[in-house]
Amino acid sequence: MTSTAPYGDLTQEQLAGIVPELLLTGQLIDRSGMAHLIGAFGRDVMGQVAIEEWMAASPVYTHRMRTALGIDGDGVEDMFKCLQLDIGAPPQFMDFRYEVEDEYHGSFVLNHCGALLDVEPMGDDYVTTMCHTIEDPTFDATAIATNRRARIRPIHRPPRAPVDRHPHCAWTVTIEPDRDELPLPEDAARMFMTRAGTVALSPIDADAADGWVDYRGPLVADLQFREWSHTALTRVAEEVALQHQLLALGFLWSVRRQTADVEQVLDIYRKQLSGIAGIAAERVRNALGLGSDATDLAKVIELHPCFGPVQYTGVTAEAVENASGTDDVLVTIPHESPAALDGGWVSVLDADHLEPLQAAATAVGDRWVVAAEDHEGGLRVRITLGDKSIRESGEVAITRFSKGSSWEFSNRGPSIPITPVGANLG
Repeated sequence: MTSTAPYGDLTQEQLAGIVPELLLTGQLIDRSGMAHLIGAFGRDVMGQVAIEEWMAASPVYTHRMRTALGIDGDGVEDMFKCLQLDIGAPPQFMDFRYEVEDEYHGSFVLNHCGALLDVEPMGDDYVTTMCHTIEDPTFDATAIATNRRARIRPIHRPPRAPVDRHPHCAWTVTIEPDRDELPLPEDAARMFMTRAGTVALSPIDADAADGWVDYRGPLVADLQFREWSHTALTRVAEEVALQHQLLALGFLWSVRRQTADVEQVLDIYRKQLSGIAGIAAERVRNALGLGSDATDLAKVIELHPCFGPVQYTGVTAEAVENASGTDDVLVTIPHESPAALDGGWVSVLDADHLEPLQAAATAVGDRWVVAAEDHEGGLRVRITLGDKSIRESGEVAITRFSKGSSWEFSNRGPSIPITPVGANLG
């Protein structure tokens, strides 16, 4: 039996474990997609697409998270709260450490930047593209969701000199009342009008007594999701899955500007999805301690951020007994879901292009085989257990290049409020 809100079927403890996983897999989307852009168009185009995709998506998903969690202020604490719930800044892997001077002045450093460590082996030109060319406009696009007079500016940043400089980078955040407001990026304005930008997700029970129901309290270091209520975690998980979808749409729109070759665009988009689909499936399975049988595979697909949230994609999965008495998995992907109508990831899945689902299935068990079936109103895929092992796809192997694919989260104790004590700019 499929669920109308699969994340809500998890326990509070399971949700607390899966939310940081979803934040991390969102960050790894670019490890999947950008390699194919570099191969097709080169580093400069890759940088331009990265800028445009994040500027299209981040103002929208930041606004959504602010609204969901009651983050209704316009100061640096409010901005930092949003960064803690942003796929661009997954906890620990992108180890942001915040300081607040006053309501409108603060700073942060990255004690560990997983993205930097992924890119440094590629050389200083790639580091500069990421840490200068891409960061400058995209940080501001994120900031304006809190206050259009906000500016995020570097104190120091890579390429690192000396090569082992730590922290990896340091930034100031200032909001000045006499400063001009930054405009909303055109793609973000368009993104707000998509079905992804407007979809309704699971409500939070404001009267729940099992943990935090919003983030109206103080900014805390090392946000601990186990302190949140079940319904709040359900909503956060759904919103983070939706962040994946918004970023993918921004990527698609930008790639379309680079070439008139429709098939090339779809091929890159599909490869992006395949690469992150395999890694995300593996991490979701491991986070929940699941095995590789049909029930486990169906659960992974229903909780998979690339195929959810279900309110947006309509994707369902269930284990069903087949004629031989063993279990298969049936996955249904509606043709007219909000995601399909937006042109989201699910729109590239058809009977001849099931590679992303195969990547996810292989990550759960290497003998699962996907095949399309006739189904009115959508695509139905039957996943059966084959006789031979299937190798991990090249797209997944490329994404596995990131150290985030094998990242292990640690328990850093309870959430501790960050008291405004003056920013350390040294």
